[in-house]
Amino acid sequence: MSVPRLRILWSFARPHQRSLALALVLALVGSGMGLATPMVTKGVLDALGGSDSLRGPLLALLVLLVVGSVVMYAQWTLLGALGERVVLRARESMVRRFLRATVPAVTRRPPGELVTRVTSDTVLLHQAATGAPVGLINAVVMLFGTLVLMGVLDLVLLGTVAAAVAVVGVLFAVLMPGIATAQQRAQDHLGRLGGNLEGALRAIRTVKAGRAEDRTAERIVADARISAEHGVRANRREALAWTIALAGIQLAIILVLGVGAWRVAEGDLEVSSLIAFLLYAFGLMDPISELSQNITALQSGIAAAERIRETDDLDSEERAVRAVHAVHEDPVREAVVVAGEKSVRDTPVRDAAAQDTPVLELRDVTAAYGPDAKPAVRGVDLVIPRHGHTAIVGPSGAGKTTLFSLVLRFLEPTGGELLLDGRPYRDHSHDAIRSRLAYVEQDTPVVPGTIRDNLLLSRPDATDAELRRVLDEVRLAEKVDALDDGLDTPLSGAAVSGGERQRIALARALLRTPDVLLLDEATAQLDGLTEAAVQSCVRARAATGAVVTIAHRLSTVIDADTIVVMEAGRVRARGGHGELLATDTLYRELVEALRIAAPAGCPESTILG
Repeated sequence: MSVPRLRILWSFARPHQRSLALALVLALVGSGMGLATPMVTKGVLDALGGSDSLRGPLLALLVLLVVGSVVMYAQWTLLGALGERVVLRARESMVRRFLRATVPAVTRRPPGELVTRVTSDTVLLHQAATGAPVGLINAVVMLFGTLVLMGVLDLVLLGTVAAAVAVVGVLFAVLMPGIATAQQRAQDHLGRLGGNLEGALRAIRTVKAGRAEDRTAERIVADARISAEHGVRANRREALAWTIALAGIQLAIILVLGVGAWRVAEGDLEVSSLIAFLLYAFGLMDPISELSQNITALQSGIAAAERIRETDDLDSEERAVRAVHAVHEDPVREAVVVAGEKSVRDTPVRDAAAQDTPVLELRDVTAAYGPDAKPAVRGVDLVIPRHGHTAIVGPSGAGKTTLFSLVLRFLEPTGGELLLDGRPYRDHSHDAIRSRLAYVEQDTPVVPGTIRDNLLLSRPDATDAELRRVLDEVRLAEKVDALDDGLDTPLSGAAVSGGERQRIALARALLRTPDVLLLDEATAQLDGLTEAAVQSCVRARAATGAVVTIAHRLSTVIDADTIVVMEAGRVRARGGHGELLATDTLYRELVEALRIAAPAGCPESTILG
């Protein structure tokens, strides 16, 4: 148990030093009561052999019992509450860290593994960061005090017990590192199991359709087996340590009985002293057991603390707002509460000249998903006007999704720059940028909660009337009204279909009334009639703001004011549908491959891209 590893564990307990100190004082008081009991018992036995009254010793034993019980209760409740606070603080810190981390930092790890660190790993901190330190110190004091009082009673018998304790201590020191290593490996594989199981459950339909239940289960259970193997290995070492401890103490008691009886027969030791010594010897197992349990808890807690502290290395998005230097306008600082913290959003006061500035612009932007990765986009120039619909098309891997990641600042460019209202992104906070945008993903994941919770996700102050309005726009109001709990229906796969979830996500975006609406094909899972209604919403939004769509359907393309064709991370061409059909071979090949004719004769549900 190295000092740096202990420091990691101590970092969780440090904010609660005063409570820990109080718990330690209570523990030591309780131990003092326990240490005094055999001596008072000796007084009772001595009184029996003489003419002294038993009232005093018996009253003293009763006081020790009552006070010791009260102190024990206070210590346990204090440590229990303290442990829960440590766990809560760790969980809260990790949850906030995960949600404020950069998207690449979070997505490069399986979600289930991160969940395991918040759930099972933090449980190990409960004892390790609070009860274990107090228990260790108390056990050492208890052990030392027991040995000292044994020495007061008889030094010869003390030497016999000390030899047994020394042997037990050496064997514990040899066995404990192996226990810690096995427990840490067991936790690592448990985290992998959580990540793999979470992924398999998300893809349960695909797994079943592929008749891969047994194969998938075998891959997941493999980590469970390895975790169990390491757990069994740790358990065996713990069992050996406990067996040695129990056997050592029992052997010491046998020796004490033999040597003690001989010394009593020789007249060198009183019977009452032998009985008191035996009580200490029987009680010697308590501090040794406490030492063993708390060392084991520390080993497990250190392994968990290291896994939790690894999350500190996740890259987080900057929160500080940089100074904005106006060129054509003066910003008004508007306070906005985000995730419980106060940040600043720059709300510009636009003049006529500013209205001509593109709301978004990419200038020679290059970006990659890692320092050694191949660029996903290269030298992209793109202008998004304040009004109108821009569609982005291209084959798989062309860089369409990367453009959205850059605009939403999920990804930072490695070259070039992005501008919002003519100012570089670096002069805006992440919150200030995203307060101007709304985003609908293609697979439309939902956040835990009800339909209302999902709609209010990015605009919690919206009224029921406003919710009703956006649900009407996406043709979902009647469906929600038909549900037993209406807006308060839990949003699960059983409650609404994929297309309905997609429309809820679009309604949530429309509720924001953003400057720029980003849609990763918001009609991918909709039927023809509903799609027409949603396209009408998009056209209405494009008349008052900017809409940017990653297009997979022809209806999205022919409605767009501008179509941007991407290939191999670059902008290949841009223009209208008819213009691109006539001038760009890639666009024409995409259209012809799907057997699409001229716009007037095209079925809207045809897929493109």
